[in-house]
Amino acid sequence: MSGSLRIALTPAGPRIFRPADLPVARLLRGRDAAEVAEMLPRLFNLCGAAQGEAARLALGIETDDNPGDDTRREVLRDHLAKLFIAWPRLLGLAPQPLPQNWAEGGRRLSRAIWGHAEMPGDLRRWLGWDEGVAPVLSAIAETFAKGEAEAALPALSDPFTVAAEDNSPAARVADHPLMQEAEARFGRGPFWRALGRAVDLQAAIEDVFGAESPAPGRATAPAARGTYAIEVALQDGRLTDLTRITPTDHLLAPGGVLERSLATLPAAKARLAPLVVDILDPCVPWEVADA
Repeated sequence: MSGSLRIALTPAGPRIFRPADLPVARLLRGRDAAEVAEMLPRLFNLCGAAQGEAARLALGIETDDNPGDDTRREVLRDHLAKLFIAWPRLLGLAPQPLPQNWAEGGRRLSRAIWGHAEMPGDLRRWLGWDEGVAPVLSAIAETFAKGEAEAALPALSDPFTVAAEDNSPAARVADHPLMQEAEARFGRGPFWRALGRAVDLQAAIEDVFGAESPAPGRATAPAARGTYAIEVALQDGRLTDLTRITPTDHLLAPGGVLERSLATLPAAKARLAPLVVDILDPCVPWEVADA
C-alpha cells in the first residue's frame, strides 16, 4: 500500500479510507529471482526482514545466513517498542527505554516483560504488579470495558486470501491460557490484543515460529503485525507475477478487525480511537480525525 490510511469519525460511525495499493508486481516483473528477493524488502520500511524471508523462500533462494534470526529480531523490536514506548505515551505514562541487550532474547528479556523469568500463571494477580509491562497493560485494561472496541473474528484460515479474519499477533497466540483468561474477562478488545503482543513476544524469545513454504512458489513468514504471505510465478528464472498479502490487508478488509473495533468504540470514548488504532497497528501511516 502507498499513501496514508485515513479514519474519519462520523456520527454514523467510522469511515475508513484505505490507501492505494503499491503496484509491487508491476515494479518487479521481469527481474530475476535474486533481484526480486533483494528489492522487495527495500520497498517497505516495516517488517522488511519478514518480507525478505518469505520472498527468498517462495523464490527458492538459499542463503548461508539464517534469515529467521533477522525476522525474530524484527518481531522483538516492534513488540518492545509498542509495550515500552508507544502505548505508555498514548496512555499518559512515562515511556521506558527498551531492555538492555534485548536482541539477545533469553531469560533476561522475559524478566523485563513479566517481572520474572517466566510468564505469570494468574493474570488478575499479575496485572496488580508494578513490574515489567504489567502497568501499561493494566492501564489498557482499565481504559476499555468488555465489548468496547472489540472485534471477535475467525482466526486466519488462508493467508493467501484476503477476508475479514483475524491475522494478528494476538490471534496467533489465542490458545495460550493467559489469552483465554483475558478473552473471558475482557473480550477480544484492546487489552486482549495488547496482551497478545506480550505473549507473542515471549514466543519470539523462545523462537517457536518460523517461515513456511506450503507449496512451490508460496511462502509465509511471521511478522510483528501478523503473517505475511507471498506467491510468485517465474519463467526462465525471471518474475512473471507476484501476489503479496499482508496483515494490514486482513485488518482493513470490509467487516474486518479495524472496522469492527471502531464501530464498537463508544462515542463517549472517541478520543481513544488513536490508541485503538495504534494497538491494531496497521503497517501504513495513518491518521484519525473527526469528519
